[in-house]
Amino acid sequence: MGKRLVAAVGFAAMLAAGTAWGAAFRIPEQSVNSVGRAGAYGALPEGADASYYNPAAMSWLGEGWRTEVSLLYIDLPSVAYTDAAAAANNGSSKDEQFLLPNVHLVSPAHGRWRFGLSIVYPFGLSKRWEQPLPRSTAEDFTLKTYEANPTVSYQVNDALAIGVGLRLIYAEGEVRSQATLAGPTTLRRDLEGDATEIGWNAALSFRPSERLALALTYRSQVDLDLAGDARLVLNAPVYTGHAEVTVATPDVLTLSGRYAWGDTAVEFTWDRTFWSAYDQLDFNYSVALTTISPFLAGFDNPLPKNWEDSDALRLAVSHRLNPAWTLMAGIAWDETPVPDATLGFELPDSDAIIYSAGLAYHPNERLTVALSYLYDNKESRTVNNRSATNPFGPNGTFDDGGAHLASIGMRYRF
Repeated sequence: MGKRLVAAVGFAAMLAAGTAWGAAFRIPEQSVNSVGRAGAYGALPEGADASYYNPAAMSWLGEGWRTEVSLLYIDLPSVAYTDAAAAANNGSSKDEQFLLPNVHLVSPAHGRWRFGLSIVYPFGLSKRWEQPLPRSTAEDFTLKTYEANPTVSYQVNDALAIGVGLRLIYAEGEVRSQATLAGPTTLRRDLEGDATEIGWNAALSFRPSERLALALTYRSQVDLDLAGDARLVLNAPVYTGHAEVTVATPDVLTLSGRYAWGDTAVEFTWDRTFWSAYDQLDFNYSVALTTISPFLAGFDNPLPKNWEDSDALRLAVSHRLNPAWTLMAGIAWDETPVPDATLGFELPDSDAIIYSAGLAYHPNERLTVALSYLYDNKESRTVNNRSATNPFGPNGTFDDGGAHLASIGMRYRF
């Protein structure tokens, strides 16, 4: 029970990170090719990662089993906060590093049918602060999600294929905050938990010629219905008991197009992530916390978030130098869904420009080994969300941050 709550708080209060590279905390890059092409990858995936990025395109992979394994390294540099009112409120978040393995598998064709499976990490990451003001709301916000995505494709004809899949999501996380109020009074919350939910995805792949490929993919919204235990401290423990919350993870619509001539291919991708599903954060307990103390109202009252749907535009190019080597590069613009009015220390997100590059080695027709790198360059952002009702909100500028991603992977056909 206790473990379930955190996915709620962690997931909700951080929602989504993609950005570290995909607005909020969504992580679009789940294969070595996607990292090297700034996420402009989905019209015609080249390997077993088609199971995740475009299951309909599994129909175009050719004969035999397809497998891919990769290891994604993520470095989130410290975010610097400079307060407009008092230097004592300045702070910097901790650096965060993550290692995420990804696995993709596609079966041989069975008539017009083909089956796939992907193990990925679509949302998450962490933000931790030690300084008094930031830790009042975000001493530790950590979310990890794990997704198993079984898929199936059906080849309608030589130019058209469709695909569908199930999203089996497990989430876990932690939330901690500590504030000192007048008195002095110490107010603390400690939450941790997990949740398991199901969603779906679908894809349409159109390949009218060898040169041109178009794709439409959709990943459903998944509501995390989280319930567990919370521990709240007001100088001494004042509540240990039941808590619950529902958090909506957004649906994502993607359009991709790829055109190739000779040994060169260009791909463009547009993502729309429907973050407007995250309009508020509302926890419910077995009692009204204000009956214990008015200081606990901030843990009980609904918190408006009012996130907005966000877009990402991605462009990539790949070039086959010779039978053994392929180069790839990408650039993207990624829009944050977080409005100024609700930006906080748990996720000081902003618009970003993304740059990437990669190199693939093909020692033979069956094996490919690849290495890629991506840099997510976040814009500075200045907000004033401090008020009598929100005394711990930011009133200043967030700088630096962003993300570095590196991926190494191997594809094999047998």
